[in-house]
Amino acid sequence: MGPEDYLLLKAVHRSAATLSIAGFLLRGFGALRQLPWARNRVARTLPHVVDTVLLASALTMAWLAGWTPANAPWLDAKIVALLVYIGLGMLALRPGRSLALRTTAFVLAVLTFGYIVSVAFTKHPLGLLSLVSPQL
Repeated sequence: MGPEDYLLLKAVHRSAATLSIAGFLLRGFGALRQLPWARNRVARTLPHVVDTVLLASALTMAWLAGWTPANAPWLDAKIVALLVYIGLGMLALRPGRSLALRTTAFVLAVLTFGYIVSVAFTKHPLGLLSLVSPQL
């Protein structure tokens, strides 16, 4: 696989990340407003397809680049943040909890996604904070 293949894979990954957060935002707003379409089969299934492409492209890029959590600590940060994002997303989208809890989880999930993106761009566990104070 050549450099152009890696760049294509990176474009697929970034596109999937954009689709993932756009879908989460739409579904989250729909779920918080209790709109019926937010609970239909397509709205519940399509994110899994997009997120599978996102995860597969991430794993393939890491493998091709030789990144592991041992030699790229920022990967640890992204993995932990991904687990937090998934948990918060589940809380935000599941009915049966209070609106205040679901809204808080939704906002925290979006902020967590932003953190994941900032770690990806900076290749530093602190994400954008590393640009403010590189000594941290």
